[in-house]
Amino acid sequence: MKTIYLAGGCFWGTAYLMSLVPGVGKTTAGYANSIVDNPSYEQVCTGQTQAAETVKVDYDPDEVGLSTLLRVYFKSIDPLSVNRQGNDCGTQYRTGIYYTDASDIPVIEAEVATLGRRYRQPLAIEVKPLVNFYPAEEYHQDYLVKNPGGYCHVNPELFREVRQMKKTASGNPESREELRRRLTPLQWEVTQNSATERPYINEYDHEFRPGIYVDIVDGTPLFVSSDKYDSGCGWPAFTRPIDDSLVKESVDTSHGLVRTEVRSAGADSHLGHVFNDGPTESGGTRYCINSAALKFIPLEEMDAAGYSEYKKLVDK
Repeated sequence: MKTIYLAGGCFWGTAYLMSLVPGVGKTTAGYANSIVDNPSYEQVCTGQTQAAETVKVDYDPDEVGLSTLLRVYFKSIDPLSVNRQGNDCGTQYRTGIYYTDASDIPVIEAEVATLGRRYRQPLAIEVKPLVNFYPAEEYHQDYLVKNPGGYCHVNPELFREVRQMKKTASGNPESREELRRRLTPLQWEVTQNSATERPYINEYDHEFRPGIYVDIVDGTPLFVSSDKYDSGCGWPAFTRPIDDSLVKESVDTSHGLVRTEVRSAGADSHLGHVFNDGPTESGGTRYCINSAALKFIPLEEMDAAGYSEYKKLVDK
C-alpha cells in the first residue's frame, strides 16, 4: 500500500469521495502540517495551528495510480480558490497535496502542471512534504457514511461518477509487480495510468541524435529519429510511427478536452496524443509523446540492443 495526503476543504467530503475510488483501502480525516501537537478541531478552527483539514489516503498502486487519485481530487475542488472551498473559509480549508515519498514528486508535479495549463491564473494548491498528520476526532471519521444528509461541498454528481470507476489492474499481478519495480514512478504513471509528464524538462524533448525510440514497457520499436522534429510543444514530437499497426488511437475526453490518445498496440502503454498540426510536407500529423513512455537507443547501440533491422530507417 502507498499513501498520499490530500487537503480539499472540509475533510468530510474529501474522505468520502476518495473512499469510493477502486483501489483505495482506507481514508482518514485529520490535520496536516500543524505547528501545534495533536490539535483539536476547535484549535484548528481558530487558524492558529496552521493545520489544514486533510485526508490520509491509503491505496494499492497495483489497482489505482496516484495520477488517477489526483484527477479525482482536482474535480472536487476549485483549484484557484485561496483558503476557501464551498461555504468553508479559513486557512484550514486551503488545498494541498502532501507527500511522504519523494519518488511521488514527478507524478504530482506533472499532474499539477497539466491542470495548471487550463487556467490563466496561478493555482492555489500547495505541494509540500508532509511534516505531520494527526487523525481527527472519531466523530469526523466516515462522517458522511454516518450522516448521509450531512453538509458536503463536493458535487454529488462526482460521487456517482467515481462509483462507476473500475480498477486499472489487468493481466498477471506478478508481472505488473515486476513492471512496477522496473519502471520509475513517473514511467509507471504515464504508461499505466495515462499521466502526462511536464513539458520542456522531460528526457527526450531536446534529443535529436540518430536512433530509435522503443516502448519503455516491452521494447517494441515505435518511432525513429528521422521522423522526430522540434515542434516547440515541450514533448518529443514525431510525424509518424514506424508503422501504423504498432499504435492504436482512441478518443480521450479527460481534462475537459477532446483529443486523440495514442497507445502502443503491444503493451497497451499510454504514449501521448496525436494532433493535426504537424508539418504539411510530412503528412500534417504531430505525435506528441511522453518521454517517460519511451526508451531511446542511439544508432551506434542499435546492433547490440537487437534493433539492427531498423537502422535503415534511421539512416534514410
